[in-house]
Amino acid sequence: MPTTNVTAIERLLDIYEAFQASQRPLSLTEVAELAGLPKSTCHAIVGTLIARGYLYSLTRPRALYPTRRMFDVTRDIVEKDPFVERITPVLERLRDTSRETVILGKRQGNAVVYLQVVESAHSIRYSARPGEIKPLHSSSIGKAMLGCMKDPELQAWLHDRPLQGVTRATLTEPPALLADIQQGRRLGYFQTRGESVDDVWAMAASLVLNKETFAIAVAGPKHRMEGAMAECARLLVASCSSILRHSLAR
Repeated sequence: MPTTNVTAIERLLDIYEAFQASQRPLSLTEVAELAGLPKSTCHAIVGTLIARGYLYSLTRPRALYPTRRMFDVTRDIVEKDPFVERITPVLERLRDTSRETVILGKRQGNAVVYLQVVESAHSIRYSARPGEIKPLHSSSIGKAMLGCMKDPELQAWLHDRPLQGVTRATLTEPPALLADIQQGRRLGYFQTRGESVDDVWAMAASLVLNKETFAIAVAGPKHRMEGAMAECARLLVASCSSILRHSLAR
């Protein structure tokens, strides 16, 4: 039963992501092809979505398209988020002072999930979306999460899994990554230099709110970040301290 449920959810998400990728009405055949589903399976899911008001059909051309219902449902959920909504104004101020993209993330298993992304106004910038998943070992937020682990736990984690190279700069040897994390602990923030995305440098610091550990990152292209790392680090650490002060005052 668990496997069936997971497969059904994946198929539903595949259908929505097919519309996201195409950004146009799609026929049932096109939805099935783009989502990689048998047409009969796709027909059953689409029928349920139409009945629940999440899709509507067009006759000319004969096609389907999502209604606003999913948007409204998710918007209402996001607006009541216990952490992201409260932290976003601080993230926006950090974006404005650093002039680079700011990300809020949290560990999910052996990866990081982006919870909020406030993009830089620069035309050349690091771009991402909430919900993106990044490896722990190659992202600055991931390193901040690893930095929160006790040494025996961290060493066991490093010993138990291969560190895949995301870019040519990714640290794939456990001793090198361990040394990098230890340096981040001493500095109070953790850095990546093209280890997750080529030519993107980033830094992250962790903070604990209501016994939940998060991390905030500042990320941008190497040509701007290289000379601004110290100032961005100062702004980042100050922002984390501000969030913690306001949290304690509540």
